[in-house]
Amino acid sequence: MIAETVCSAVSAAGLGIAVVTAYRKRFLAAARIAAYALVPVGLVMTGVVGWLADTAFSPTAWAGFGVLGAAWLLFAGTRTVERRRGGTRAERKAARGDRSGAVAPGSAPSLGPATRPATGSAPRATGAGDDFSDIEAILKKHGI
Repeated sequence: MIAETVCSAVSAAGLGIAVVTAYRKRFLAAARIAAYALVPVGLVMTGVVGWLADTAFSPTAWAGFGVLGAAWLLFAGTRTVERRRGGTRAERKAARGDRSGAVAPGSAPSLGPATRPATGSAPRATGAGDDFSDIEAILKKHGI
């Protein structure tokens, strides 16, 4: 009963502010304020406020929130452990079995045949022009 009265008062105050705002020729802002002001009355009329009041004073509801929190903690904890271990058991087993293409720790992978830069590139300039010589070479290579 008190919650419904408070929501009605808040809505009335908000609609009053919307009227004053519309009087000042700020119609878009007034419409937005009126929309926000009608939300509390809509919540009262749909019964959401009564349901929230019943839930807030119910020990069963608070125990349910506690159970939901515990479930969330379990999910988060298992996800954290799974990330630290490197995936699920099936993923780790598949990773152990698929090491045929692995490279030995001391060797470097082959990248294929080496390519040489074009022989017609301009020589590098020294000083201030050195910054742009790479750009010039790229532009010449593409015919620009």
